[in-house]
Amino acid sequence: MSYKTVLVHLDTSTGAHTRLSFALKLARKFGAHLDGVFALCDPHPVGFYAMTAATDRYAAHRELLAQKRAAAERLFRAELTRAQVPGAWTAPDGYPVTMVMQRSRTADLVILGQSGPKDPESYVADNFLETVLLGAGGPVLLIPETGPFEAVGERVLVGWNESRESARAIHDAIPFIARAARVTVAAVSTPFKPGPTEASCADVAAMLERHAATPVDVVRFDRPLAGSTGDALLKFAADGEYDLLVAGAYGHARLQEIVLSGVTRALIASMTLPVLMSH
Repeated sequence: MSYKTVLVHLDTSTGAHTRLSFALKLARKFGAHLDGVFALCDPHPVGFYAMTAATDRYAAHRELLAQKRAAAERLFRAELTRAQVPGAWTAPDGYPVTMVMQRSRTADLVILGQSGPKDPESYVADNFLETVLLGAGGPVLLIPETGPFEAVGERVLVGWNESRESARAIHDAIPFIARAARVTVAAVSTPFKPGPTEASCADVAAMLERHAATPVDVVRFDRPLAGSTGDALLKFAADGEYDLLVAGAYGHARLQEIVLSGVTRALIASMTLPVLMSH
């Protein structure tokens, strides 16, 4: 099992170049084809028509968008050539959330970036990351806005709580786990709910050891009353110098609202290392 088609979302944010460099490293590592999908915030023309001199404003906006797209494409193609990685560029028209989510369903691994309030260019659409994460149908690797991350997947922390989503994420992360120098299964108990059983943790570790090149450790710990399980996992990952966290994504779409669990929302908002999630 390996990742042979990797998709990376690109835009004009400062984090886009970090994501591209990261994606190129992974494509080389797994011998994968890299798809670059360009999508950024593109307000509907109706918003311009409500303003004075709407035609000129909208034309200028479309011209600026075309320039940004062309610059991003030149960078992507130049980096592909430099890294000697096969790949393809797409900049689909349409609602960016829908376009990226549809493209993500034909990729083995999708790479998205954390949006940051300090960089307005990282905003694509409301709930962009959450919608693609829940709708991709496969693993999504989330990259924090701060970086770079030179080594990813050498020291893997796996969050386990016996759920379907957790199991899905673990199986989707096996290409990383099979190459890792250190793999740890983490079971977190809360003040209101005991963590997974010792037998369950042992079963997961035994399954992973059949893929891994190293013994798989199991750790069990209680999270503080204040804070979420997501925060506890991130703290444990930082203290242990892990470079990849694997966790299930919990949530659903309700009409036009995205409802995420507290753990998933905490990981997305506060991640300090790359997080691989599956729904």
